[in-house]
Amino acid sequence: MQKNVGGFDRTVRLVIGPVLLVVVLAWLLGAIALDLWLVVVALLVGAILTVTGLTQKCPANSVLGTNTLGEVGETEDESAGETPR
Repeated sequence: MQKNVGGFDRTVRLVIGPVLLVVVLAWLLGAIALDLWLVVVALLVGAILTVTGLTQKCPANSVLGTNTLGEVGETEDESAGETPR
């Protein structure tokens, strides 16, 4: 799978994802009270957002044909600053 997450999309994922994971940690430590279903959702969404932000690969973006990394025709090598041979 090619990288398809970049720019503002990646920044949002790398902010909201870890924040949700901190909320789960706070719940585990007893600092906040939440329903269990809400904690599970926060854990799943936070983990998915964090991983997709870090790897810059999102299966949902691939299925939807969305690429926020750069230009539509740009390959991974070109986005990394390398010129194709």
